[in-house]
Amino acid sequence: MNNATRRAVIAGIGSYVPEKVLTNQDLERMIDTSDEWIVSRTGIRERHILEDNLTTSDMAVEAATRALRHAGCPASKVDLVLLATVTGDYVFPSTACIVQEKMGLTNAGAFDIGSSCSGFIAALSTGAAFVQSGNFQNVLVIGADAISRMVDCKDRNVCVIFGDGAAAVLLQAGHSDRGILSTYIKSDGAGCRHLYQPAGGAKLPPSLDTITNRLHYIKMDGRETFKQAARAMTSAAFEALKSAGLEVSDVDLMVPHQANIRIIQAAVQRMGLSMDQVAVNIDRYGNTVAASIGLALDESQQNGRIEAGDHVLLVGFGAGLTWGGIVLRWGV
Repeated sequence: MNNATRRAVIAGIGSYVPEKVLTNQDLERMIDTSDEWIVSRTGIRERHILEDNLTTSDMAVEAATRALRHAGCPASKVDLVLLATVTGDYVFPSTACIVQEKMGLTNAGAFDIGSSCSGFIAALSTGAAFVQSGNFQNVLVIGADAISRMVDCKDRNVCVIFGDGAAAVLLQAGHSDRGILSTYIKSDGAGCRHLYQPAGGAKLPPSLDTITNRLHYIKMDGRETFKQAARAMTSAAFEALKSAGLEVSDVDLMVPHQANIRIIQAAVQRMGLSMDQVAVNIDRYGNTVAASIGLALDESQQNGRIEAGDHVLLVGFGAGLTWGGIVLRWGV
């Protein structure tokens, strides 16, 4: 089979969320907010929070183990590990390397991809390119974030949004019309300060000043982020479909990044889809950053919302600003 007909297919999928659940009622006792305020503005009712003794790599390992089990692929066969995260266990090395060691993936290369909420799109697109190159047969793509550790509990506009989780897929080379049909990635660095973590990097290393001024927490311009997200996700969806030679009417299921129910509704309306065609689980998980799309995709296949041959559209938007879309035909 030549590279022109070689496609990356999702041979296995798995996900994981921590046991601890933080409800809106819990938040009412912690900050000045209410269940009605949170639900009306975000659609979120609860989110899962990682236990203090666990890390992002622990969640990634759980999701990846389930994906390999689903695919029936032994650890020794994995060629590459791509981990999308902005909450790695350390600044360096890559948390993908930690996952590799924990899972015994001794034959695999490993590196992280830091594209925030569109990280799963970036990692899946990268993994697909590696498979299509012909040099890799089994690529493990993971999205995992313990983002709750980066939110300011005093900022009610941010702390109610985020939850923790992980999702993973195993990509393999396919020989049919199934698999990833197109990918689209775009960014606009001019919007980087609409959503970012000011301190902790080389520009503002940890200091008494950065800690005192709470600069290690997420800062977000909610109004501008909302405006950009709906527009960008719609654009990504149309561009990915165009590249795949498909129309909106061909979409069987859209799986968007779960940032805010109003952003999802706005994008869906602009595309001319109905909410019945969209995977939504933000009410139970909140915004899990790089895990978001994979979690919703895994839940959809578990619930029977995706059948072999269905066209699935993945769209994401995140800090950077970054956005992108992927069209795939489900099945191995």
